[in-house]
Amino acid sequence: MIKPINLFIATIFFAFTGIAQPAKKGAGVLYYPERSNWEFKSPEALGIAASAIEKTIATAKAAESPNPRSMEENHYKTFGKEPFGDGIGPFEDRGDQTGIIIYKGYKIAEWGTPLKCDMTHSVAKSFLSAVVGLAVDAQLIRSVQDPVHSYVPPIELFQTEPVSKPALLFNQPELLHPFETVHNKTITWESMLRQTSDWEGTLWGKPDWADRPDADSKKWLNRTRHPQGTVFEYNDVRVNAMALAATSVFRQPLPQILKKNIMDPIGASNTWRWTGYRNAWIVLDGNPVQSVSGGGHWGGGLFINAEDMARFGLLTLRKGRWKEQQLLSEAWIRQSTTPGPANKEYGYMNFYLNTDQKLIPGAPAEAYMHLGNGNNVVYVDPVNDLVVVLRWITQKGMIDTISALLEGLRK
Repeated sequence: MIKPINLFIATIFFAFTGIAQPAKKGAGVLYYPERSNWEFKSPEALGIAASAIEKTIATAKAAESPNPRSMEENHYKTFGKEPFGDGIGPFEDRGDQTGIIIYKGYKIAEWGTPLKCDMTHSVAKSFLSAVVGLAVDAQLIRSVQDPVHSYVPPIELFQTEPVSKPALLFNQPELLHPFETVHNKTITWESMLRQTSDWEGTLWGKPDWADRPDADSKKWLNRTRHPQGTVFEYNDVRVNAMALAATSVFRQPLPQILKKNIMDPIGASNTWRWTGYRNAWIVLDGNPVQSVSGGGHWGGGLFINAEDMARFGLLTLRKGRWKEQQLLSEAWIRQSTTPGPANKEYGYMNFYLNTDQKLIPGAPAEAYMHLGNGNNVVYVDPVNDLVVVLRWITQKGMIDTISALLEGLRK
């Protein structure tokens, strides 16, 4: 049983999501790992040739990312070259090329450093969208079609000094209004989740145009905004704006919401951490609260081990259910894995879909990935009852590894 966010929210959760309702009669008995005890079965016990798994592991190990193990060094060789690209969150040196294979809920293989907490980069976005899902399931957000601005009050930044403003800041805004421009008032939760909002502004010192900036610098400051919901653009500033909005909805730090309502019930370790930037602090009900980031673009984000990532993947594979608890509604998982009109290969962030079998050509169209830079991968395959975590692997290696595994399953 989850620990309630508070009495009011707990009441809503039980009313709207049916948490702790018994499983449907006649449903097959599914295996779920206990905390700190994930049952290991040999591939042969589940009808898979050991040689197929050995080939899969060898394929993955041969495709380790060639990028620096220092995430800080890697940042300044990549995103750090963007305008205002300085790192403002923590970095961590990564571990070995790592993987876990979960088949029918059981662990059948693992390698590398599966218990090391590493930056997971944009896989954090899937955890963020899950938290928004909790708010929708609980009716704290009435509909994903609602404008976000109606849920976000003026936000006070947490600053310890100076208490009084210097004269040059006289009559300057003291509160954040992240959704109050003419364009931003039109933005819905749906378009934020699908990365089609075209949100405009600067948050935590990062302008929206500075994230993966247009090659034509003339468009940085003066371009016309696309109507929300019409054009897909991957943008971490906008993701972080959604995290700030969700923090306002819950009136609590999002890591606490995630821990109580998802990570603890699925038996995750107590070692994962979800951080924001050093300047991303606000005042919430008289307390300093850090607004977390949806990735490691400027440092920070979710630091987590591969086994906890696999548990999250299994939760989404099982359509939001864990044992007797419906942690996320089936409707939310269905929405998350449904293509949007602007991008058929993207659901809610960060669900990358295999709709036209372009992402992983040999995988089912129903498969999807929680995907982040590095590469960090949680492959989820409902057709084959399969979850695969891969960390620090090349793009081609990711495809080849999953293809090798699927080929072994078909034999």
